Amino acid sequence: MESVVNATPSLAAVEKHLAALRACDLCPQMHKPVVVGRPVASRVLLVGQAPGDKEPKLGRPFAWTAGKTLFKWFHAALGWTEDEVRDRIYFAAVCRCFPGKKPEGGDRVPAPDEIAHCATWLQREFALLRPELVLPVGKLAITQFLPVAPLNDTIGRSFRITYHGHETDCIPLPHPSGASPWHRMEPGKTLLHRALKLAAGHPALGVRP
Repeated sequence: MESVVNATPSLAAVEKHLAALRACDLCPQMHKPVVVGRPVASRVLLVGQAPGDKEPKLGRPFAWTAGKTLFKWFHAALGWTEDEVRDRIYFAAVCRCFPGKKPEGGDRVPAPDEIAHCATWLQREFALLRPELVLPVGKLAITQFLPVAPLNDTIGRSFRITYHGHETDCIPLPHPSGASPWHRMEPGKTLLHRALKLAAGHPALGVRP
């Protein structure tokens, strides 16, 4: 019989957490609404960077071009549709609100205090879900868990990490943005394929060969 310590959190507990997260107003420069994923009591946590300008309108993370690429990756590796991915993996992020645009164009990078504020929500999610696998997507997300290093040294590998007292496996993924050519050229293509294969073979995803 599974112990209480390892028991899966209730859906009600996840929904309560998301309701509190939606009401967050710690960062005045961030654009509301807060973007959250589906209430999923999953042992797999995907951590993105921050929503773009489309995600708040569509009401879900990875709702636009980068998301289409991300879900193509998961379909190729796991055979899952976008809905199946969203129903089986908990979507988190370094920051949950759209940071806004830079005057010179492109999305603003969240400020250190904004990242720190939102990290408290991520810490609560670790305590609630006790993930067995974390999938950070993009450099900003990867550096929340691993030392700063080139993508060539982090993608395609699995790391055993401790995040605020919780041990878990971490398999970084590159950002699926069309602005970055890294995952479309070598060695990025091969390293991405290796990372997805590692994720698909992880027990937390429960994918059978």
